[in-house]
Amino acid sequence: MSGGWEGSTRRDELPPNWQSELRPFVLQRDGYRCRWHEDGPTCGHHANQVDHIEPGNDHRPENLQALCAYHHKIKTSREGNAARWRETARRPPERHPGLI
Repeated sequence: MSGGWEGSTRRDELPPNWQSELRPFVLQRDGYRCRWHEDGPTCGHHANQVDHIEPGNDHRPENLQALCAYHHKIKTSREGNAARWRETARRPPERHPGLI
């Protein structure tokens, strides 16, 4: 896998019926239209990806939405950056090399 998926176990956390049932159900339910809305109307472009509304492992259809590739990339990037910042915030501050 390339990019952010390298070393990820995210796909392993998806339920067995993700490809055969859940994903097609959500795309059809949302009319294959992107449900992204932020400070304005819903995007509405062709959607070919399914995303969790709230991050985590809640795979109920109520927590899934159809997104276009563009908005899925934006949302995933934001969530990844937020996770990295949370990890960075837990580390103790590094001492300046000149003070060691």
